[in-house]
This record gives sequence, structure tokens and C-alpha cells, in this order.
Amino acid sequence: MVQLLIVAAVLSGLLYLSVRGVADTAVETTQDSILGAATIAIAEELRGGEDGVSIDIPYTAFSMLGSIGEDRVFYRILVGGETVTGYPDLALPESPPGSGLDPRFFTTSYDGSEVRAAAVVRSVLVEGRNTEVMVIVAQTRGAKDAIVAQMANRAALLGLGFFALAAVLSVITARSVLNPVQRLAEAVGRRGPDDLRPVERPVPSELAPLVRALNGFIARLSGALSRTETFIAEAAHHIRTPLATLRTQAEIALRKTDDESTRDSLRAMIRAADDSARSAGQLLDHAAVVYRTDQRTEERIDLCQLARDMSDSFGPTADIRDIDLTTDLCAPPVEITADRLLVESALRNLLDNAIKYSLPDGSVDVTVGTDGGRAVIRVLDRGRGLSGARTTQLTGRFRRGTNVADVVGSGLGLTIVREVARAQGGEFRITEREGGGTCAELSLPL
Repeated sequence: MVQLLIVAAVLSGLLYLSVRGVADTAVETTQDSILGAATIAIAEELRGGEDGVSIDIPYTAFSMLGSIGEDRVFYRILVGGETVTGYPDLALPESPPGSGLDPRFFTTSYDGSEVRAAAVVRSVLVEGRNTEVMVIVAQTRGAKDAIVAQMANRAALLGLGFFALAAVLSVITARSVLNPVQRLAEAVGRRGPDDLRPVERPVPSELAPLVRALNGFIARLSGALSRTETFIAEAAHHIRTPLATLRTQAEIALRKTDDESTRDSLRAMIRAADDSARSAGQLLDHAAVVYRTDQRTEERIDLCQLARDMSDSFGPTADIRDIDLTTDLCAPPVEITADRLLVESALRNLLDNAIKYSLPDGSVDVTVGTDGGRAVIRVLDRGRGLSGARTTQLTGRFRRGTNVADVVGSGLGLTIVREVARAQGGEFRITEREGGGTCAELSLPL
């Protein structure tokens, strides 16, 4: 629309200049015609004789000049190159006019004003000889300038009217062109993250290539996401299974051998397999969370029941380390609408971290409640604490605290929790717990 308005403004300006130029030319041509007629009328009244040239300036010559405005008129008559009457300092034309009463027009200045002048030459007989008589008539240009200014004002009004009309048409044109694009954008924008259907909305023929390209991109994106999901599932199987087999074989070999150096090597192999399996699992878990962020399948979830089930699944791990794992759930069910796999992944990593970094014979408490329209899950432990680290430092990829170097970990657990909180429109923070340990808090919209 701005481009159309710029074009309309340029055309309006050209229209104004064109009308003004045409008006100026037309008025000047009219003035020249009258000025030439007055000059010829004076020249035709010249008479030659034995005593010289008789000059009788007709009244009509000046009256016709006064018909187009109240301008001042100057004249000069030269016989044989000498001024015999009129204004002797009135300028002569640069080149003498031809014979035959053909006026020569020129513009000069006189008495502080710009004047338009006409000059004619006529031959008369004086004492039996041809003598050239030049008649010059000049007129100020006040009337001509007034007429041109009046025409310019009308031209300006015409240009403004044209611009106003063009502006209205530009707005109508721009809206008619952009409305189909806007409707298409709204139709695509209303789709959810897992809606990868082709766009079948009817559009003008000009937008058909765009819709075809968009549908092609959606098809490619859908295929890429399907391949990503398949890769994650296959990678989880093909990485974890060999590592589990390797660990099992190493444990069998450790039981069978009595050589201490071999046993140390096998123990190192088991630890490396555990570390690799854990890192691979965390990487795949993080990839799955990133993938499901744009492919969420939301459902109603009883957060209390989910927390109870997850705590029960970590019960054997807590018992091995003599850690007391307790749950404190509010009486009414706390229901949220979210992706179950994402919430399970976040809660699993919170419980895993709490148990892993807790001291033996410690305790881990899981609470579920509500606060200000949000469901709040808290996992509290009596472990090593944060050593002054902030949430932003601990939730970065592959970031770990400075006091847990001796504990196996990948640095992705809290990153996964943060990604889940962002995907579900919630918040996550981890703080020092009064009396020692940490408090990890995940809040999600009810």
C-alpha cells in the first residue's frame, strides 16, 4: 500500500507540473497573440511621405492589451535606427525581426519588471527611398502570472483529488490482495503443534504455488519427525541392550576370577558400562523430551497418583541405599492437562537426582499440592546441597555441581526437567533446603 501511495504521489506531482506547464504555455501564447496584434496594428498605421514618417498610434492597439489585465505597456518606434517616439531605453531584440509584419517575441526587463515584448519591421517610402521602421511594444506579465497561479491552484486541487482517490483505491487493492494471505496465515496459525495435515483451504490462483510449497514442507517435516521418533526408539534399544549384556558378562567374569588386577579391570568396566548406559539413557530421554515438545499428546493426569506410582518405582533403589522415600499428597486429587510422558520424565529425573545425591540413611520427601492456580511438585532431600550454584547454572546441558564429581551423572537430568516445564507452560527452580540438602520445585498449570 505504501508503494502504491508513493506512485500515486509521484503521478499527482507530475499531473500538477503538467497542468501548470500547459497553462503557462497557453497563457503566454495568448498574450503573445494579443501583443503581436497590437504591434502590427501600430505598424500598419505608419505612413511615409516627403516630409518623413507619419506615426498615428491607434487607441485599439492599447485597448486590446488592456483586455487581459491591468498591466503596464511600453513602446518604442525607431526610424532608420533612431528612436523617434516612445521609451528610448526599451531593449531591442537580439536579432532583428524579418519583414512582412512577422512579430519577433522576446522577454526582457524594464523599469524593474519583467516584460514580454514584440517587435515588427515595416518599410515605408520616405523621400522616394525605402526606410525601415521598427515598432516595439512591451507589456508587464502581472496578468499572465495571476492566470497561471490560478490555474496552478486548480492543478494542485486536481492533483490532491487524484491522490486521495488513488489512496482509497490503494487501500482497497492492498486489502483485497492481502486478505487471502491473512486468512491463510490465520488458518495455519490456529493449528496445534501436532497438526501436520496438508493445507486444503481454497486460495486465489496466485497463492496456489505458496500453498503447494507449504504442503510440501509439511510433508517433509512430518516424515522427518516420524524418522526422529523411530530413531529414538531404535537407539534406546540398540544402545541399552548391548551395554546391559556387557555389564552382565563383566559381572559373571568378576565372580569367576580370583586375579585381583583382573577384578579391578572388570570393576572399572562395569562402572564404565553403567556410566555409558546412564549417559545414553539421559541423551535419549532428552531427545525424546525435545521431540515431544512439539508433538505433545495432552490428557487429564492425576498428579497425586502419578507421583505415588513414580515413588513406588524408585522404592527398591532407595532401599538399597537405606534412604527413606516418603510421599505427602494433598487430599483432593490434583489434576492437570499435560503430556503424561513429559511429566513422568521430569518426575523420574527429580527422584533419580534426589536419591543419587542423598547421603546413606537419609530421606527424600515428595509432596504434591496447589499454589495460586498451579500444581506444585516438590522433591526434597538431605543430600550435598548446591554449593552456592543457581538454577540457571545447574539446568544447562551437561552442567553439574562442583561437589558431585565423584557421583556418576551426565548433567542432563535437570535440563530435561527445565525443558518439560517450558513445554507445559510451567516453572522449575531448585534451592538450598533449610537444614541441608536441596528442594527441587516443579509447578505446572492446573
